[in-house]
Amino acid sequence: MIRRVALVGALAVLAASCSSETASDTGESTLTVFAAASLKNVFTGLEKEFESANPGVDVQVSYAGSSDLAAQLQAGAPADVFASADQPTMDNVIKDGRITATPTTFATNILTLVTAPGNPKGINGINDLADATLVICAPQVPCGRATKKVADAANTTLHPVSEESSVADVLTKVTSGQADAGFVYVTDAASAKVGVVAVPEASVAVNTYPIAVVADSKQAATAQKFTDLVTGPTGRAALTAAGFGAP
Repeated sequence: MIRRVALVGALAVLAASCSSETASDTGESTLTVFAAASLKNVFTGLEKEFESANPGVDVQVSYAGSSDLAAQLQAGAPADVFASADQPTMDNVIKDGRITATPTTFATNILTLVTAPGNPKGINGINDLADATLVICAPQVPCGRATKKVADAANTTLHPVSEESSVADVLTKVTSGQADAGFVYVTDAASAKVGVVAVPEASVAVNTYPIAVVADSKQAATAQKFTDLVTGPTGRAALTAAGFGAP
């Protein structure tokens, strides 16, 4: 763990150095956003919109599992905004003092079961997974915590062949044929070539997405403007179009 933290810290210093050089060389300021992997489709569009409305600002978004992003923040990685896929992960960053403002909840999401294209295993529900190659998110990741709640509600025990660090990794294994099925957010399923199997028990595991400005951001005003874009009418419209629920 010590070696990992040291490595993350070293990478954070390097990233900060590179950001300074970029800003100096181009005359732009770089806004660093840490965002849950499930937000990539929406935030890619909002990033372009924000840059268009704020000339001279280069938005750099780092997408990964929320728990991985939180670990980077806790290790001192430089960032201006953090958007998590659940509140518990945000709370961990708050406890470490990297975020002191009250986060704003801006979206909700639920899980669904996806299958390989054509659903060759004939999976019609959570109880059809016994003979399937299943992948899920790791338990420390928001989608992993939600998956366990869904399995508990269905009174079943899942036997995945692997536990991934982000919902994007789960989806990739299913779409590439490495797995027969996986649990992902409905928003990820909507944009992928997969079979979709509704899971009624998913209603017990609604994830809320909070966003906040990082406490030591060197451009807090700009970071707040980006947060306002996400939580405002423009962000709400983009999130709704992508299948996210209202907060």
